[in-house]
Amino acid sequence: MTDIITPPADRLAAILDRHAVLTATLAAGADSDTFVSLSRELSELDPVVEAIRTFKTAESDLAEIDSLIGDPKTDREMRAFAADERPAAMAQLAEAARTLTIMLLPKDSADEKSAILEIRGGTGGDEAALFAGDLLRMYTRYAATKGWSVEILSESPGTAGGYKEVVAEVTGRGVFARLKFESGTHRVQRVPDTEASGRIHTSAATVAVLPEAEEVDVAIDESDLRIETMRSGGAGGQHVNKTESAIRITHIPTNTVVLVQEERSQHRNRAKAMSMLRARLYDAERSRKDAERAQDRKLQVGSGDRSERIRTYNFPQGRVTDHRINLTLYKLDEVMMGTGLDQLLDALIAEHQAEQLAAQA
Repeated sequence: MTDIITPPADRLAAILDRHAVLTATLAAGADSDTFVSLSRELSELDPVVEAIRTFKTAESDLAEIDSLIGDPKTDREMRAFAADERPAAMAQLAEAARTLTIMLLPKDSADEKSAILEIRGGTGGDEAALFAGDLLRMYTRYAATKGWSVEILSESPGTAGGYKEVVAEVTGRGVFARLKFESGTHRVQRVPDTEASGRIHTSAATVAVLPEAEEVDVAIDESDLRIETMRSGGAGGQHVNKTESAIRITHIPTNTVVLVQEERSQHRNRAKAMSMLRARLYDAERSRKDAERAQDRKLQVGSGDRSERIRTYNFPQGRVTDHRINLTLYKLDEVMMGTGLDQLLDALIAEHQAEQLAAQA
């Protein structure tokens, strides 16, 4: 058992004790606010407690086998049987210990949050804008498979379709944990509809995924804001340009600017703009702290630099390649439909966990 890294026993005991306290407290009754917060904590601990029990069972099974092997009173046939069973018991314990260790890795405090998704067409002109639209559809379809909701906060349509820039709010539990490794430059290789000679074009779009911040996460002084109202632009229609419902907010100390004009209500646009602003300021502070922590060791998948090319979507060959983990899937259609995206995300998360385990070791 010496070659199996096991979590500290005192930490496991503390988790089990906390789980028991939460269960008892909720069973005794609590006010609504307390009930919600404790229920959420309990639901987060439930799978960890299940993993602890699985680990302890595997640990006990192996100890029982070792006891049989080491007991001189054990007859030869039973000792031989126990010896044959020992490799499988060791493997089960090793797997249970690894699963539990991964569950106990330090959590990103933003993992459970919703997210602000920003997609911008990069090099490639109209084709880049069309690809930005394709990426938005991919994430929207993926969100639907997870039961998340997607709402456009601001958009700047491309001249031939797609988006020069689009910002959306993806709401649901654990959105940021699944999408945070999508930040970066996404490259596409395909033959545009307007290309008569069939020549493959390469264009790109950038994606930024920001954890949505609550007011308690970011303190914003109203005196640091410049808030301007203006008439909404857009494709036209009876409601366009009649009222000054669009909102532009500038955070003066950081010169961060957000613009929202999707709603006819100035109040709604202001609320969305403040949500975007909080997310950007929160992300900037997280990035600063991450950079400080990562000066001496690499803690994230890739460098986290959003100017870095992270993935290539090759339509003629039907493949998608994530360059950070050298993973190529010939499932481009499934990925673009959102149904195949989990395979990429799972691999990225597994790589990140492996790096965390290596850093701990």
